Amino acid sequence: FLGIEVAQSKNGIVISQRKYALDILEETSLMSSKPINTPMDPNAKLLPSQVEPFSNPERYRRLVGKLNYLTVTRPNISFAVSVVSQFLNYPCVEHWNAVIRILNYIKGVPGKGLLYGYNNHTRVVGYSDADWAGSPSDRRSTSGYCVFIGDNLIS
Repeated sequence: FLGIEVAQSKNGIVISQRKYALDILEETSLMSSKPINTPMDPNAKLLPSQVEPFSNPERYRRLVGKLNYLTVTRPNISFAVSVVSQFLNYPCVEHWNAVIRILNYIKGVPGKGLLYGYNNHTRVVGYSDADWAGSPSDRRSTSGYCVFIGDNLIS
């Protein structure tokens, strides 16, 4: 009922949200769109209050919320979703275009998920990183982390 699909194989267990991702693409009429290779343009500089406000901020908020839930099994979109989440109060057309780009990336492999492989160790390892005042709008830092048990990403 959470929209998470579980499949078991000889390599381990895979969790994904394929149907949920396809439902989002269907809702936004992007099923026939061309897939792209990256969830975010590395040269894009999204700032608050850009030129043209988006005409339907409620739709923007709802879609970003759905993408945020999709990050449960798609950590590869986490950074891009966190960037577009910064503009929930006053989304602009450029922010909406960034959301559509994330969806076009998802279109490439809607069933991508996480593999929890069978392994014989349970060592916990964590990594973190920060960009130290990298935000062009307010000079705040962006940080991220991931935690593994064995070879399996858990957070």
